[in-house]
Amino acid sequence: MWGVWMMGKSQWNELFDRENEPTEIEIKEFVNTPLFGDLDEHLRQTYKVKPKVEYSSCAMDGGMWKGWNIKYKKSGKSLCTLYPKQGYLLLLMAVNVRQMDEVELLIPSCADYIKGLWEQSEAVHGAKYLGIEVRDKAVLGDVKSLIEIRAKTK
Repeated sequence: MWGVWMMGKSQWNELFDRENEPTEIEIKEFVNTPLFGDLDEHLRQTYKVKPKVEYSSCAMDGGMWKGWNIKYKKSGKSLCTLYPKQGYLLLLMAVNVRQMDEVELLIPSCADYIKGLWEQSEAVHGAKYLGIEVRDKAVLGDVKSLIEIRAKTK
């Protein structure tokens, strides 16, 4: 059904422009992975947050960040932002200077993919910004641990 409805469009921002906000069901159908539901439920239940769908016009990285995204905030602080991709999630989170030491302790126990992202990322204005492709349970577990550090740091 989804493939027919898409009519050849494969980019999230082609399917849902600024004037066409996707529903929760449309987001889940597009992402088409149980990892999305797992992470969404975890964030809602653990941190008592309500996701907010917002539109980004960001053209960086060939438009990778453009389109509707899902923001999770606790007490005004961003925990993470999810960017729907076909078959996976792209998650953006910041690790600020107050969180760096604790994250450095966590990184050795993370999946090689997360270790590589951490090593490659440069601190900008006192924070490292991680764009994480969530494609498997190991990475999802690491993401949950990173968000836990972010959530408890003032």
